[in-house]
Amino acid sequence: MAALKISDSDFNRLVEFMEKKYGINLKQKRVLIEGRLSNEIIQKGFSDFTTFLNHTFADRSGTELIALLNKLTTNHTYFMREEQHYDYMKNVVLPEFERVKKDKRIYLWSAASSSGEEPYTNIMQMLDYFKFKGSNWNVSTLATDISHKVLDIAKAGVYHKDTMSKLPLEWQKKYFTPQENDCYKISPEITKRTEFKTFNLMDNIPFRSYPFDLVFCRNVMIYFELEVKVALVNRIYDVVRPGGYLFIGHAESIPRDRTKFKYVKPAIYQKPE
Repeated sequence: MAALKISDSDFNRLVEFMEKKYGINLKQKRVLIEGRLSNEIIQKGFSDFTTFLNHTFADRSGTELIALLNKLTTNHTYFMREEQHYDYMKNVVLPEFERVKKDKRIYLWSAASSSGEEPYTNIMQMLDYFKFKGSNWNVSTLATDISHKVLDIAKAGVYHKDTMSKLPLEWQKKYFTPQENDCYKISPEITKRTEFKTFNLMDNIPFRSYPFDLVFCRNVMIYFELEVKVALVNRIYDVVRPGGYLFIGHAESIPRDRTKFKYVKPAIYQKPE
């Protein structure tokens, strides 16, 4: 079945809405919008984008808007994605934290956690590093995403073996239990250290009870306009402790004159002491 065509007026109001509410830039995504929403529109009994969008924007429960968001956002991820970050964490960040963190507590934030592979990898990396350092290190991560759908997948903690191929075999054996259809369930040892919450990165950051030692905000700002991205980075700066780090995606960049974070190397920034 051919995709429905979206009119200029409907395209413009959808693009404007998504950018204003979520910071997501869809100006060059007309074909993606038509491809991903056509079946949804027809299955819900609508014949065109106009009536579908009218219905979605008028739904006060927010259910239709969440469904729209899930359709339009891409959530492609896997364990140990962008391995350079984990090498740097193991060789530089965690040894540094070991020296300076007298309370032996490390708190991470996975700010666009998708289906959970990133925050779970973070916990596995930290447990692996500290396994011979004594049992009194308290490591945990907050994982947030705007999509309820991917957070439900993350909380279930069941993954196909293909997403695990970059993980060390030792971790696969230690932290996963085989399930049906080549799937594996992640260990409670990992999930108990991970808290999931729904959060829109356009909102003010309410997580201030304990400053973050390390924030992963990867492969989400690539969709944002420059001013939206700069504003987000500066909000993140306020919730990172001095000496803490921000990791972004390798396809992303931050204008160095627009943030107080110190550039360390591509995709890695640090808050000055």
